[in-house]
Amino acid sequence: MYLIVGLGNPDRKYENTKHNMGFDAVTELIDRYRIPSSGISMKGMYGKGIIQGQKVILLKPLTYMNLSGDAVSAYVRYYKIDPEKELIVIYDDTDLSPGQIRVRKSGRPGTHNGMRDVTAKLGTEKFCRIRVGIGQRPSYMDLVDYVMSPFPKDERVLVDEALKKAADAVEMILSEGVEAAMNTYNQKEKKHESDEAGTA
Repeated sequence: MYLIVGLGNPDRKYENTKHNMGFDAVTELIDRYRIPSSGISMKGMYGKGIIQGQKVILLKPLTYMNLSGDAVSAYVRYYKIDPEKELIVIYDDTDLSPGQIRVRKSGRPGTHNGMRDVTAKLGTEKFCRIRVGIGQRPSYMDLVDYVMSPFPKDERVLVDEALKKAADAVEMILSEGVEAAMNTYNQKEKKHESDEAGTA
């Protein structure tokens, strides 16, 4: 069984903001596969279904971004998930341009507080992640204000395509493995050497 997690903030006021790319990617999968809601448990909203022939749990932590690891670790423990083989976390990244995604098998969380909490609570950085680009903040904006703001219309089109690509990448990871997804999606993006990217 795979646990697929989208990081974000649960309140309505955060909908469509840059920091909710993980939530939005999971919503794309829910809509695509008509995954029914199983309700709220262990500080997360979740649903169970089948994607590419694999049993999956789709999870949106309800702890707010900075405590995302509480829900993720609880589900990992309860469902006996092997993070290295069965966990996929999707989240926003300021070091990728809007429209870009990046698939990684492991890596440090960088400055992304949600990922910092997930890695700390799990006690490992060895799990698959899909980063969805939101672009770098303008110099005149505070980082928190930037990630909590919506996209301008011209970028929103690119981001919606990226969310579809993120869902496609999940499908490929489940059907062909993470290496195949990395080879397919990472080489389409502008090369970026650092894996220590992220947002607040």
